Amino acid sequence: MIEELTERELEVVAGVARGLTNQGIGSSLGISAVTVKTHVVNAKDKLGAADRTQLAVMALLYGLIDPLG
Repeated sequence: MIEELTERELEVVAGVARGLTNQGIGSSLGISAVTVKTHVVNAKDKLGAADRTQLAVMALLYGLIDPLG
């Protein structure tokens, strides 16, 4: 069972899936790269992902993010 991601975590994971860096995600969302990293770590823990790539793939497979969005 996976834990539900927050709206901000979903936004960050979508950025990860688009291949953006933490700095790039932070710039687009108006938050710091450190805050982005925190959201990535939390999202990985909630989904049980080992790394950023697996996080993005799992989020797509679970339908949590729009691959075109």
